[in-house]
Amino acid sequence: MSYFGTDGIRGKFGELPITPDFALKLGFAAGKVLKKHTKKNKPIVVLGKDTRLSGYILEAALQAGLNAAGVYVHLLGPLPTPAIAHLTRALHASLGIVISASHNPYFDNGIKFFSGEGKKLPDALQEEINQELQQELKIDDTANLGKSVRVKDANGRYIEFCKSTFPYHLDLNDLTIVVDCANGAAYNVGPAVFRELGAKVIAIHNEPNGLNINENCGSTHPESLQKAVLEHQADLGVAFDGDADRVILVDSQGKQIDGDHILYILATQGSKKPAGIVGTLMSNMALELALEKAQVPLLRANVGDRYVLQGLEENGWVIGGEPSGHILTLDKSTTGDAIIAALQVLTVMVEQNKALHELVADFKLLPNVLENVRLANMFDPYTVPALVEEFDRATEQLKGRGRLLIRKSGTEPVIRVMVEGDDLAEVKAMAKDLADAVRRHAV
Repeated sequence: MSYFGTDGIRGKFGELPITPDFALKLGFAAGKVLKKHTKKNKPIVVLGKDTRLSGYILEAALQAGLNAAGVYVHLLGPLPTPAIAHLTRALHASLGIVISASHNPYFDNGIKFFSGEGKKLPDALQEEINQELQQELKIDDTANLGKSVRVKDANGRYIEFCKSTFPYHLDLNDLTIVVDCANGAAYNVGPAVFRELGAKVIAIHNEPNGLNINENCGSTHPESLQKAVLEHQADLGVAFDGDADRVILVDSQGKQIDGDHILYILATQGSKKPAGIVGTLMSNMALELALEKAQVPLLRANVGDRYVLQGLEENGWVIGGEPSGHILTLDKSTTGDAIIAALQVLTVMVEQNKALHELVADFKLLPNVLENVRLANMFDPYTVPALVEEFDRATEQLKGRGRLLIRKSGTEPVIRVMVEGDDLAEVKAMAKDLADAVRRHAV
């Protein structure tokens, strides 16, 4: 059995595998595997978390398991996921571990790993940890136990790193920014970065209590940020998710700026044109058309930042992301970083002396309609010839001005029917007709 999903191990706290006893075994197994692959007698692991109440329990269990395996643990406390990736490299650690369930509610939690390079852990190492989990937790010699220390300046180190990605000759002195911290991992460092670069910062949802993370706030619920930007007459708003690897922006008019907008700005409005952009199957066709006009290649990867990263590395490109706001800028950071992504947009704003809404004035997302078809039994719609014919007819009808995406959910018995196009009425009707067709042909 493999405990790892596409982004580490995740679930409801108190239910396997997100339990204290499993976390203890996982720490021990990861430590044993790490010792096989390092020349250091006692390798170092950095361990960080978001603000969930359950994080304290999982942190204690993981560090106990790692110490039992003979590994030293550097505790970072609540910090964004990309901060753990950065500090893994900066502290010359062999492994980084994050305790977070990202944008999920407080009752969920997760555990994910970074390699010593601050990148996703290779599948082969994950499988070794899986295999080690099957073994008995046996301590050979108490003289070889590891110990844990707390890194007291972790916040400051990460703040300075983020600031270093913003041009040193520029500042944010003339900007008022509302920062929605999602009551999550960036509640402290997020506002500090923008404030230290000169901005007037109004922080909201920055008082985590262990239970309010992502609750009606952050990048998945930007409504309160939109309201706050208008109330304070701010220049823009910045919303993180619980572990601050995703960002959604709001312009001075209260309009949402998502990941596709951000990729458009970085690809077409900056001082340097990128060699190419990696989006996903969910990237709006408006981005594809805009990049084509700007002569910037777009590669569509499968949904998930893992696949965006893979596409970037295979092509030697540096900018990619998802509409959800997971933006990668590999010339700045090894993983998606909400604060750094926001700083890159702010760089363009300051360099060009333009408001955020001006940067996207010529970029309009095409209407997009998603129909979820829930099934008693999952099936592949592309194995039904009659359905394939309907999909082909719809694709031909939308040619050059829209697109169709039919995909199976990876987590539930649902087929997702997505239609994009330049005519909202046509898109709605087509999505409904195709969803009905899928239902008719369900086994």
